[in-house]
Amino acid sequence: MKQETNQLRIYPVPKGAVLQEDYCLRVRSVGTQDWRELKTYRVKVDMHDVRCASMAYFDFQGKVEVEITFPKFYTVYRVDIRPLFLGIRPEMEPKRITFLLDKPMNLSVEVNKDRFHNLHLFAGAIEEAPDKEGENVLVVHGSLERPGCLGDGLNARLEAMPEGRTLYVEPGIYYIEESVWHLPSHTHIYLEGGAVLMGGLVLEQGEGLKIDGRGIQYLADYHRFTGINGIRIGNSRDIVIENLIFINPPHYTVALGNCGNVVIRNIKSFSCEGWSDGVDMMSCRNVLVEGCFLRTSDDCVAIYGSRWDYHGGSREITVRHMTLWADVAHPTMIGVHGDHRKEGDVIEKIFFENIDILEHHEFQPGYLGALAINAGDRNLVRNVTYRDIRIEPFEHGKVLDFQVKWNKDYNPAPGRGIQDILVEQVQVMSGDGEEPSVIAGYSEECPVRDVRIRDFYRDGRKAESLEEAGITVGEFAENVRMDSRGR
Repeated sequence: MKQETNQLRIYPVPKGAVLQEDYCLRVRSVGTQDWRELKTYRVKVDMHDVRCASMAYFDFQGKVEVEITFPKFYTVYRVDIRPLFLGIRPEMEPKRITFLLDKPMNLSVEVNKDRFHNLHLFAGAIEEAPDKEGENVLVVHGSLERPGCLGDGLNARLEAMPEGRTLYVEPGIYYIEESVWHLPSHTHIYLEGGAVLMGGLVLEQGEGLKIDGRGIQYLADYHRFTGINGIRIGNSRDIVIENLIFINPPHYTVALGNCGNVVIRNIKSFSCEGWSDGVDMMSCRNVLVEGCFLRTSDDCVAIYGSRWDYHGGSREITVRHMTLWADVAHPTMIGVHGDHRKEGDVIEKIFFENIDILEHHEFQPGYLGALAINAGDRNLVRNVTYRDIRIEPFEHGKVLDFQVKWNKDYNPAPGRGIQDILVEQVQVMSGDGEEPSVIAGYSEECPVRDVRIRDFYRDGRKAESLEEAGITVGEFAENVRMDSRGR
């Protein structure tokens, strides 16, 4: 077998990009002597008390060595690199650490237990960019010294090209004209590493759109009540969103409404406003969300039925290989919104797998749960699987919250029910802020039925009962059981 060649790819930083200087980073391919500097971007986190954390990214193949020094820390007595299950233990010197990576990873480097001024380090795989000289490619030539503009004015040029066209955006800062760009169908938008877009992207009643690359969408300067999303896709199908980084959209990172055949892969996002969810799906079907790092100040991933102008249930949605960090609310949420004016919606065939939950921080009693199903609006939620979930100690909340609810802030009616739920291979690291998990229905007509919990571990010890797992079964819950037999 041919041995992989070590490669390292660092991306330019355009003048005017908003940087943070809490850390000094250098990287080099193993076997070389030449270090390369990495700049760090500012990302704001935690709406409770907004603070400025750091983010850097690069791509590599083979093995790479990372060096981090801490010029602004007077004393460094501890460094944690999370997710903890990766087992990365750096070599430490006074105010300097080094460690090796041999595969792509999304990491949080935390000095002296500080999770709010930490360094988010995204080490990705080297990708092949489209050929700028190829046919059916429109290139936007950027400048690292002065900003440019993008927007609806480009659409006529794109639509004059054959379907399957590519818009290639070179490094530089670009302001989105009128803040939101309405994208055309049958188009590939490629943002080269070092491209920074100031504004949101929208597709309505479209198809065949791909947005990818190593670019950044920066929306930190927009007020919360502008309601601008990173990317909003409505009434559309055959969509791919990959590899982008989103810095502080005031609303959702990716909002999907009445969409089908969607892939969202390897995006990273930060938010610090109320209602600034990560990936939200309303009335969607056949959606894959994988490989993402989402640090949000509301739900990281939410799956709903009808909402706003989108109508119908949601089904066949897979969320896997994720790292979720909810500074507020839920890492995962299913079921709140639906068609309460009729018989509600069915939300079904939902699959969560291989997920690391790094934080869950919520004190409002109606909004707790790292793994949450809160059926409201006459919704029926059924056939949901959670598998291979790792939950690190969190500030405050519950591990599970499976309840049929009538949340009068959002629901004109309670949910219809929850049924056929499987929770298996869950590992919980206990923390001081954990409340007991709850599984409960709303009434005899609105119950929870058939919940199986299997291979549930707490602090490395397998739970043999619901009590040992920290789970309370309330009223109107039928056939909730701990299956100790394993798979």
